[in-house]
Amino acid sequence: MPLAPKPGVVPLRPLTLGELFDGAVSTARAHWRTVLVISLGIAIVTQVVATLAMRLWLSDSEGLAALEDNPNPTDEELRQALGDILAFSSVTGIVTLLGSVLATAMLTIVVSRAVLGRDVTLAEAWADSRSRLLRLLGVVLLVPLLAVLAVAVPGLVLALSGIPALAVLGLLGGFVLAVWLYVRLSLAAPALMLERQGVIASLRRSAKLVEGTWWRIFGIQLLMLLLVVVVSGIIEFPAAAIAGFIDGSGTDSLTGGMSDLTWTYLILSGIGAVIAATITLPISAGVTALLYIDQRIRREALDLELARAAGLTRNEGSPDHPDHPDPER
Repeated sequence: MPLAPKPGVVPLRPLTLGELFDGAVSTARAHWRTVLVISLGIAIVTQVVATLAMRLWLSDSEGLAALEDNPNPTDEELRQALGDILAFSSVTGIVTLLGSVLATAMLTIVVSRAVLGRDVTLAEAWADSRSRLLRLLGVVLLVPLLAVLAVAVPGLVLALSGIPALAVLGLLGGFVLAVWLYVRLSLAAPALMLERQGVIASLRRSAKLVEGTWWRIFGIQLLMLLLVVVVSGIIEFPAAAIAGFIDGSGTDSLTGGMSDLTWTYLILSGIGAVIAATITLPISAGVTALLYIDQRIRREALDLELARAAGLTRNEGSPDHPDHPDPER
């Protein structure tokens, strides 16, 4: 790769795969106080709610306990079990969603400053992101909704034909469409945060940036997902096993039912989940933000504007010129 100025965590030129992941890790190291407070705080709140919800609605659920012990449950037991599962899923889903929005917003701001080699405090990250949280929530809700509809609609339409083979083909085709759509819109969150656009404009912006490089974006996002899953598993599975032995239930907690989960097991395994989330949140948010910046460098020569913003080059051209796009607009 050609030599390029590097005021921050990545060189200002098209990035390689290794530089994307190294940039995310370097951001976490260079701004560890801000990143740690954001990721650890969100992880703790999310896990505390999940632990309380699991204990209140799943571990103490008479309906679920009846299902585990009785192969032929009554209608009342089924309704109670489904109600507890729905309550647990709703509470944890909402908290996880809000935590994801907040983490994405603030960590994207941190990464954008880290690229320029600038320090950013927690207060600055919050001040720059809070006005866009509702719009980011819209993006975070809309993208998976569109993906789900892409799977459900073709499957339901072909299922009405009464031919099972067509229904299966419809679901497979819908799944492929959902993956294609999800990747096309995967850069909408950093586009919204760094260009201050609306929800629909951010979705269109992401589609434009991904156009022509879908397979590359897909491969990087898939690799990031695998990395997050592997890192989480390496931390969470031993933590759950240790929690089982400390709790005195051995491996029973890993293989038993929900009614076997005690407070000791939930708290100890929850600590492992918090550690895993604290590590993986900055990686996933950092790679996505850097991938967005990389696409703009490749398509719009954003590296020139970033170098000027970092004080490395003089650029007498108008900031509104298409060759010199504003990274914060």
